[in-house]
Amino acid sequence: MVYMLDRCPREDSPRLGAMTLHPEPGAVPRARRWFRKFIAPYNPACSVDDCVLMISELVTNAIVHGRSDGPWLVRVEWFREGTSLRVEVHSPGFPANVRLRHPDADDAHGRGLLLVDCIADSWRSGPSRFGGTVVSFVVADAWPA
Repeated sequence: MVYMLDRCPREDSPRLGAMTLHPEPGAVPRARRWFRKFIAPYNPACSVDDCVLMISELVTNAIVHGRSDGPWLVRVEWFREGTSLRVEVHSPGFPANVRLRHPDADDAHGRGLLLVDCIADSWRSGPSRFGGTVVSFVVADAWPA
């Protein structure tokens, strides 16, 4: 199996959905496609395109920088918290390795978190509850009050 989706979260949970992806190139477009599909019924007022861009960047970073001695997965979860949308990307590796870079104009890489920093209302990184690292972003006012 290449991915797993949780399309039916519990009603008492703020989690709207989740997906688990193998760390391969096809994971990024798959994450974009499935997030679009499963966030649509919730009618967010925020830019889904912006969210998809940020998810693309964080899943790419998870695949490129995730580290494990054995087989591993990337997990993406999205939550409604009041009027805000929070998206988390979990991967193996050390939380201390996540940092915002300011690349030179001719650098080919290093802009993913910079994009997230510019678009999201906030973002953070730290230890994942699954082990490894989580990087998350919040879009405030994703739904009307």
